[in-house]
Amino acid sequence: MELSKTLFWDTDINKIDYEKNARHIIERVLLYGMLIDWFEIKKIFGLEKIKKEIQHIRYLDKVSLNFCIKYFKISKEQFKCYNNQPFIQQLWNY
Repeated sequence: MELSKTLFWDTDINKIDYEKNARHIIERVLLYGMLIDWFEIKKIFGLEKIKKEIQHIRYLDKVSLNFCIKYFKISKEQFKCYNNQPFIQQLWNY
């Protein structure tokens, strides 16, 4: 697999189990990856597996979420990251 090494700054890329950690890999590519990384995970996992996994990711930024909504033609309500409220709503109440 030829993903950008910067995606896994905190992990030894040679020790990653691609099937066991598919969701984590897909999440990293969506949040921090380049277009070439997107093409690579499409080859490795296929669009159906990516579509299934992205719906269970706990956090996606707005750009990544909107990309997934449009690309896979899925409503935003089907994403776990859209339905879960952030843990901290407001830091300080003055």
